[in-house]
Amino acid sequence: MDFIYKRLVANNDDLAASALDKQVLDPASKYYGGVIDETGIARASHHSTPVYIAAWATALVNPDSRFYHSESISAALELSAIFMLNRQHADGTISLGSTNYNSPPDTGFVIGGVAQIYQLLAGHNWAALQPIADKLKLFLERTIPAMLTGGCHTPNHRWVLTAALAQLYDIFKRPELLARADEWLAEGLDITADGEWTERSNGIYNAVSNVALYHTARLLHRPELLDSVRRNLRMMVYLIHPSGEVVTDYSGRQDFGQTYDMATYYTIYRLMAAHDKDPAFAAMCDYAAAFVKRPDGVNNNALLHVLLYPEIEETIRDLDRAELPDHYTCILNQLHPMNEHLGLIDAVGHHLKIQHSSMHLAFGAPVVRIREKDKSITIMPQTPSFFSLRHGKVRLLGIKLSTSFSPGIVKFDQLTAEDGVYRLGVVMEKGYNGPIPQQHLPLSAKGTVSPWYLLPHQHRPMTHLQTHELQVEIRPNESDWTIRIHSDEREDIFTQLTFILGNEGAAEGEDLQDAGDGKYFLKSGSMTYQVEEDRIEISTGAFEHLLPILREDQHPAGCQYVHVNLVTPFDRTFTVRLL
Repeated sequence: MDFIYKRLVANNDDLAASALDKQVLDPASKYYGGVIDETGIARASHHSTPVYIAAWATALVNPDSRFYHSESISAALELSAIFMLNRQHADGTISLGSTNYNSPPDTGFVIGGVAQIYQLLAGHNWAALQPIADKLKLFLERTIPAMLTGGCHTPNHRWVLTAALAQLYDIFKRPELLARADEWLAEGLDITADGEWTERSNGIYNAVSNVALYHTARLLHRPELLDSVRRNLRMMVYLIHPSGEVVTDYSGRQDFGQTYDMATYYTIYRLMAAHDKDPAFAAMCDYAAAFVKRPDGVNNNALLHVLLYPEIEETIRDLDRAELPDHYTCILNQLHPMNEHLGLIDAVGHHLKIQHSSMHLAFGAPVVRIREKDKSITIMPQTPSFFSLRHGKVRLLGIKLSTSFSPGIVKFDQLTAEDGVYRLGVVMEKGYNGPIPQQHLPLSAKGTVSPWYLLPHQHRPMTHLQTHELQVEIRPNESDWTIRIHSDEREDIFTQLTFILGNEGAAEGEDLQDAGDGKYFLKSGSMTYQVEEDRIEISTGAFEHLLPILREDQHPAGCQYVHVNLVTPFDRTFTVRLL
């Protein structure tokens, strides 16, 4: 643990030094005192200037930092506190900047860190810090009206706001802050028995919800809230590829399909390992620490937590470490009553409409995770990709199926497992809308103009409803995976199977046609994909139609795509062989 601490301090010192060169020092600038970030301006949001405020504050109070009691750092920190006050809106909020203006939840993120920074500075015996602490306390006090009235966009925002309310209550002792926190908590926690949050965001928002609820539980004396945190932390043991990359193949947020590691989980595993004296959490804390390179958002700053809770260090050091599993097969959410919950939607009355957010209807969908040392497999319904694989350095990021029936990417809605064979299925429907019955027509229908958008389309009867069924059977073998895909008997539906590969490897094959921009067609036979010494073989190709891409399909940049073109009806078996 000493090594981890020394690395945190060294990294923080480097960040504190680099921030000095990016601080705006022109008193005439509206950004005076802020630190310019990747956008080219200084912002008050939790991934911008407050990150550097945390770096400077932790350096100033830490005798192990080369900037301990540095007058130049102290001056920079005071200017940054002035910046935060100047950029705070009249209603007490800040703006994220990339979006979310006058944003209560983004203000909540900032409170999550600034409250801790204030407590760190106020508790340190150096007179130069008192004016800075006073300015940060004023910033926090100004946020109270927004926290008492402000709303959210996303599920995790509720717990960010709740934690902010708890932290403000800890400082200002105003009972209305507790009452507002209870209003959010009364909605109940959105997590499955196996530990999956609504947004299914293993790369970003799991850690956000976990840290927020930890502080809420601690400050509001609600230990029952920690059960959800525990469940998610236990689940994450099974959602890491051998390289340390987090499984993001099925996320409902912006980390979907992107590369993330376990760094953001370091703090919450550390806090919960000490709280529960849990050897598995302690082992995961060590594992996550290996990926920490620079601070996360100010609400989840690792060194800030270490300095605020020094008593935890001894507990962590004395804990045994569990052996983390590298051989397992598990199905997450297998018993979650997803279909039962979805069946209740109509009775709620929102008609699947929510402003500035998503319904996250994939919440609780089953996920198969298989790990065999350096091999890692994920099988999942309700996502654009239904299968992904890691084999050493080879990344088969996903296999997806697109069709002209819907049109677009097929999201399988069923997954079953029996005797090591995994089956996915979907029955898609598409019909036509009849005329609106006379009794439901508005007066505008009789006018000189009848706008389409004023017609009550919900009353149109469905005609000529068509269905199309697709099934996938995935079977593991000793050195390969076979993937059988078959359709019903409906004819001439254009279909495209796509293998999504990392851009770091080389794709080769006798009948592999290069279509440019990292796209290929496997017209027949097999192909190989290789990264250094690791290699897989994919077979068998087909080129039954000429379409380069099907309508409403999307191929994000930064990957290689191998397409197999099919026309229904078909019953084809593909093989991914590990070489």
